Formats: sequence, C-alpha cells, structure tokens
Amino acid sequence: MSLLQPAPPPYDPVAWAKQPFPERARMVCQAWALQGYGTPPVIYVVHILKIAIYVGLWIVFCGFSSGVVPGMGRIATIADWWLSPIAFQKAILWSMLFEGLGLGCGFGPLTGRYVPPMGGFLYFLRPGTTKLAAFPRLPLLGGIRRTWLDVALYLALVVLVVRALVAAAPGAGELVPIAVLVPVVGLADRTIFLALRAEHYWTTVVCFAVAGNWIAGAKAVQLALWFWAGFSKLNHHFPTVVCVMTSNSPVMRFAWLRRRMYRRYPADLRPSGLAVAMSHAGTALELTVPIILALSPGGPSLLVGIILMLMLHTFITSNVPLGVPIEWNVMVVYGAFALFWSHPEITALDLGSPALAVFLVIMLIGAPLVGNLWPGQLSFLLAMRFYAGNWAYGIWLFRGDSHRKLEKLTKAAPWVYDQLDRFYDRPTSVGLVGKVMGFRLMHLQGRALPILIPKAVDRLEDYEYIDGEVVAGIVLGWNFGDGHLHREPLLRAVQDQCGFLPGELRCIFVEGQPFGRATMAYRIHDAATGLIDAGTLDVHAMRQRQPWLAE
Repeated sequence: MSLLQPAPPPYDPVAWAKQPFPERARMVCQAWALQGYGTPPVIYVVHILKIAIYVGLWIVFCGFSSGVVPGMGRIATIADWWLSPIAFQKAILWSMLFEGLGLGCGFGPLTGRYVPPMGGFLYFLRPGTTKLAAFPRLPLLGGIRRTWLDVALYLALVVLVVRALVAAAPGAGELVPIAVLVPVVGLADRTIFLALRAEHYWTTVVCFAVAGNWIAGAKAVQLALWFWAGFSKLNHHFPTVVCVMTSNSPVMRFAWLRRRMYRRYPADLRPSGLAVAMSHAGTALELTVPIILALSPGGPSLLVGIILMLMLHTFITSNVPLGVPIEWNVMVVYGAFALFWSHPEITALDLGSPALAVFLVIMLIGAPLVGNLWPGQLSFLLAMRFYAGNWAYGIWLFRGDSHRKLEKLTKAAPWVYDQLDRFYDRPTSVGLVGKVMGFRLMHLQGRALPILIPKAVDRLEDYEYIDGEVVAGIVLGWNFGDGHLHREPLLRAVQDQCGFLPGELRCIFVEGQPFGRATMAYRIHDAATGLIDAGTLDVHAMRQRQPWLAE
C-alpha cells in the first residue's frame, strides 16, 4: 500500500454498493474489524506535522511575553517557562482560536473531509453559507444563512483572540471582550460555538477574565472534563468504542489482537470479554484521575495522578480516533502539568468569586447533568460525554442523484465523492466512504439501523447512504460527532434552500441513551413531507444482535 492509498476492502466496492443492506452491512463490519477505516499512512504524518505547528505557534505567541517572564518563547529555556500562568493562558487562547479556525477537531479525512481538509473559517467568513442559529427567528442574529453581520462577529472574535495572544500579559481589557463575544457568536451560529470547544476553552477564559484566582476555576473546568467523560462511559456503549478504536489503531495493527476484541470473528462481532475489561479499566481510569488530582496535596499521590493521566491520554492519542481530537488531548495533558503539578496548593474551591462559582456550577454540573439525563436537549460536547459511544447521530438517504441539489448551497466543499475523485478511482472512493457505514454500525447505537432503514426507504439500493457527519462537514463546515448538528434544524435549512421532492431525501435521527434508562429515541423524516415515524428502541435487545441484523 502506498502512502496515499487506503487499505482496499476485501470485496469489490462497486458490487458491494449494489447489495441489499443486511449483506452490505455484514461485509463492511467484518472488514472494519480487521482493517478499521483503512486510512492512507500519509494522513498520520499530516497530523504529526499539525501538532508540531500547533505547539510551535504557541511558543511563538509566548514569545510576546518575554518582557514579563524572562526568556519566555525561547525553545532553549522552555523548561523555565512552559508551566508559567501566562503560558497556560496563551495555550487556552491559542487552542480556542486553532479549533475555531477549523484546524483542530474535525480536520481531515478521519472526519470525512478530504478537499478541502477543513471547513471552519472557509465557511465562517463567507456570507451565504448555512448556519444554525440558536433561535432562527431572532432579529439580526437569526436566519439560516450567514450574513455580513455574522461574518463580522466571527472576524471580530478572531481579532480579539489574536490581540490577547500577542499581549505581554493578557488582562481584563483583552479577556473580557472575548468572554462576552463568544456566546453572542454562539447565538448567531451554534456550530461556531461548538467548534470553539467552548465547554472547555470559553469557560476557562471566563475564569481568566473575572476570577481573582483563576487557577482554581481552570482546575474546576479540567476536573469536570475528566469526571463527566468517565461518568458518561457508565453504560453498555463503551465496549463497542474500544473495539472500533482498536480495529482502527495505527499502532495496534496486529490481526490477532483485533480478532480478540470480538466474541467470535467473523460471525459474532459483539465485544469480547477482553474488550469489556478494557472498557471498564478505561472508565475507572478516567474517573480516578480527577479524584486523585483534586484531593492530592502534592508529593507521591500527585505523581500517581499525573502518571495515570498520561496513561489515559497516551492511549487515546496513539489510537488516533475518528474526529482526531489530538490537539485537545495535548492541551488537557499540558493543563494537568500547568495547573495541578505546578499549583498543588490551590484547590478548585479557592475561587474567591461567588458569581464565578454560580457560573461554573451551571457549566460544569448543571449542563452535564441535563446532557446525561436528557441527551436530546444538549450537545454531547456541552454535556462532556466525550468519546463514550453514546452519541446522537443521523443518516441521510438521497434517492438516485438527488444529492446534486446540495449544489444550490453556498459552501466550500463539494459532494464527498467529488472530493475523493481528485485522488482515486470510483471503486476506491466507494470503498473508503463505505467504511463510514461500518464505523456507525459497529457501535452499539448503530445496531438500530437494520431496524430503521427499512422504515425509512423500501430499497436502500435506490438511495445514496451518507452519514450525517459527512453532510454536516459539507454543509456547515464543521463536524465532530455531534448528531445535533445534522438533525431537524439542518434538514429544514437544507430543504428551504434545495427543495427536495417527496421521497428524494429521507433522514434517520437517533438520540443518545439517557442515563438510567434503557431506550434510545429515533425519528424518521422526509425532507418534503415531514415526520414519517418516531419511537424508541430497547438497548438491551440491541446488545444481543449483530450489527447487520434486525433481530
């Protein structure tokens, strides 16, 4: 396999695409189990270079503070300044900008984005592109298409963050405008709010702006990220995540290990005892880290917490999961050292600001509780349900070549096959995009599809199956596992601009499983005529089925 070529699936992709859904699903799931996505090797090189650029530009921005911290920004003296409070502030600000430009999570082929490999600013700075306003009927900030005001707000935010990054010591004058403008931009387009990773970076910037002891607030944010990420894995979904991630790992490429992830490859692709044990260990680790770091006064216990944290994020990052939140993981690891290792004497309770305490209770306790108990009401990012497998998702089914109507939209990215045709022949493109179906089906919640697809269309062979993540990347310019970005509001916005006829576009929307309940809600829509069906599915029953079987 050359550096640019994906691993070919063990079947003829063109013939595969003509098979009935059960057979197509079985073939692609068995292929995923041993091959994963089949990512071209050069993609991993690109991400390594991107991390180097991410860290390198942070060092450059730190150089503007050399008058405050002598030697800051010099690589030769990095050991003297890398954990300073100003360096951490600039890391948060730079990470927020990096993500908001579309360079972080959701970048590249591992998110179904090929040419261009990013959306971000290519959409957010372009009037007429589709947006998801928090309140579509809101004057000035509402609507479904980006206006010059929307562009100006986003550009103003970029300028403000750059201004703070080049300041010697960011203060209230630089930080307060950012803290205020981010939610305004989010009202105009919640896609940008999520792309900024606001649940982490904006919340921390608010701590910078209003807290006398912002390190305590930043610690509270990071502890919440770890805790809720672990809490959200207390379900039956996470073992399938371990299977999918191991099958796709560029490091653990051993066929024998990948087979061991499943009960009896190729006939039974439910998680094996090993996969279940690994998932429990991962959940325990993710819950243990914040407890140790929150309670440790320093010394050996703090060292244990740091080592466990490194084990956790090294495993995640080395597997290069789809969505590639690598820079975010780098930032979280850096935060553990800059906050907990450097300042063990400060606790998350040392805020010194009742108003900030209320804000953090809402953002770090209230929002995640809502998102776990009523997942349909809140983005999984704001709920901090990171990579738990229990996500909302959507499947878009275009009859024939009706997807060409998407060309009426203002966007930077063409149809996914048009992107891939610049590099590969059609069979290779079909094989690569088809693996996205395998990714979805191999997760526990994907086992709803053998039941729901026949409810949506009579013959899948007459439709182009596209994951909602890919649609969001093309239409909105950003996607990172949040099924709420490509459910009914986006369908209405697309229909208003493209005018699909009855039967041309059918969508299946599946919500996450609420904590403490064993059901998952679903809805099936026709773009032109509206709701076709809605109901719930039993998660326990889905656990007993193979990914390609309806019963």
